[in-house]
Amino acid sequence: MKHGKKYRAVAEKVDNKKVYSLEEAVKIIKENKTAKFDESVEVHVKTNIDPKKGDQQVRGTVSLPHGTGKSKRIAVITSTHQAEAKEAGADVVGGEDMIDGFAKKINFDILVATPEMMPKLAKVAKILGPKGLMPNPKTETVTAKIKETVGALKKGKAAYKNDDTGNVHQLVGKVSFDDQKLIENIKTFVENLEKTKPAGVKGRLVSSITVCSTMGAGLKVKI
Repeated sequence: MKHGKKYRAVAEKVDNKKVYSLEEAVKIIKENKTAKFDESVEVHVKTNIDPKKGDQQVRGTVSLPHGTGKSKRIAVITSTHQAEAKEAGADVVGGEDMIDGFAKKINFDILVATPEMMPKLAKVAKILGPKGLMPNPKTETVTAKIKETVGALKKGKAAYKNDDTGNVHQLVGKVSFDDQKLIENIKTFVENLEKTKPAGVKGRLVSSITVCSTMGAGLKVKI
């Protein structure tokens, strides 16, 4: 992959062999932002799981103390809690009538369902699943606690899971955030991730951690 001049200029300041403290890494990211927009800050974690083994999958949710800085559109599908969903600030609310429309248009980032809707969503699982939008009890998106769930998602609660290579990726804020807010968000995410360690994984779950901005070079950190 060919990178632009600005990226290369920043990358030259980063020592690929060095493992930075979190404080150092955040400072470097903020001082070397190159984009005209407010870049996101991402954490990429290499784990020691075997992603081919079903009992070694990593999946969880985390409520970042300072949110992600990115607002997400929340949809709620329910036959029992529609008024509550609207009250809680959900962007899209409906019942079974929503399902057929998923094949044509998806205008939300997270779908929350009450339990009675799950059998009905089975027919669109092939549409929602590959997009990471299928509600799941493990990510707390299948629930009767609609007000509480929508409120937490709006504040920055995020679901994560490992990819096919055993890595986990998470948005943890914006470059414009105060250093301390970014540090607290990153620490909260990593601590939360470590608690999801599958029983079949020997030793530590986390192998290495890299932090970067949307357009910036990655810095390995120790937490």
